Amino acid sequence: MPDPTPLERVYAATTPGELADAYAAWAASYDRETAELGYCLPFLIPGWLARHVPAGAGPVLDAGCGTGLTGPCLTALGYDPVEGLDMSPDMLAIAESRGVYAALKRGTLGEALPWPDDHFAAFVSAGVFTAGHAPAAGLHELVRITRPGGFAVFTVRDVLVDSAGFRATFDDLSATGRWRAVEESPPYRAFAIAEPEVLVQSFVFAVA
Repeated sequence: MPDPTPLERVYAATTPGELADAYAAWAASYDRETAELGYCLPFLIPGWLARHVPAGAGPVLDAGCGTGLTGPCLTALGYDPVEGLDMSPDMLAIAESRGVYAALKRGTLGEALPWPDDHFAAFVSAGVFTAGHAPAAGLHELVRITRPGGFAVFTVRDVLVDSAGFRATFDDLSATGRWRAVEESPPYRAFAIAEPEVLVQSFVFAVA
């Protein structure tokens, strides 16, 4: 049996430690290998942000920024400052080298985040809410650090929306007046070339 690919190792991770190890091993070749697969989410999610949040609205968080592929797209669209969060120090080191993030912090979605209440005008998260990754509960902290009137823009692996508690979390945040639904895309491919079965949905919520 061949050794698992870096992507397979990431999807197979069952603990934060395993996931961190998988990304540490993948960091140096991540950009090249995901480009070969046609990974498009880091470049698409800024488009959803631009539909709802004008440039100059305030700081934007790239949650689960990885090597920072989304950051240059956000700054090219006029968002400033852009801050980043990721659990992998190896990935954060590459993100820092891009020179577009005003701040980069290490942290894990699903745990307390190192920002005060109402700090961001919006957060984006591309490809993070997927198999073996951040739990739906991580949205509560992201909403806490997003100001009223701000926006939440993120993707979720389509097969997890209901089965992993995302829809229930969406409903809970709506019922408690923390946000309201704005936009939900149909499922679409995360990889334009490979992995045709990996579908995601994009979601936009207005934080209250």
